[in-house]
Amino acid sequence: MSQETINIQTRRLKAQIPVANYIANYRRSDYFLSLCCECKNYGCRYGCPPFEYDVVDKIKDYATAKIIGIQIIPKQANLPLSSAQKIMHPYIKQLRDELLQMEKQSGGLSFGFAGGCDLCGERPCARLTSEPCRHPDKVRPSLEAYGFDLSKTAQDLFHVPLVWGKNNTLPPYLMLIGALFE
Repeated sequence: MSQETINIQTRRLKAQIPVANYIANYRRSDYFLSLCCECKNYGCRYGCPPFEYDVVDKIKDYATAKIIGIQIIPKQANLPLSSAQKIMHPYIKQLRDELLQMEKQSGGLSFGFAGGCDLCGERPCARLTSEPCRHPDKVRPSLEAYGFDLSKTAQDLFHVPLVWGKNNTLPPYLMLIGALFE
């Protein structure tokens, strides 16, 4: 199924919250770290835990978290779950580029998306061989990797609950959530 044959609508969502409040009310580090530990990417990608630093120390001095979401709404019903990555990929790249540009302008810290990093293409992440990251200017951890609850974030800040597919089909919409701390 090509990208051109899928009719898609998007909604852009934005919220802003003090970083201290976001840490206090949306971070469940023990729970999300336990989920990260079960993932095949744990310790294998530079954007994934474990990190060589304390994540709270890295973010606590930022004042504001600008949370940006893209709700991706396929117009066709019953699309296969396997089409999710193909549908989301252009929006992941678009939002990543936007967040990195905002980070560069503000001196803040941007957060990317959970899942596999696509920056090296088919090459495995350099972390597997203890080499430096090939794209340190672009790779960023996800909010989940820092212990943030994106279901609660989406529900409370965007008033849009995260939904999941059933019977191997896509849900009614997909969500990407990234952030810039400044």
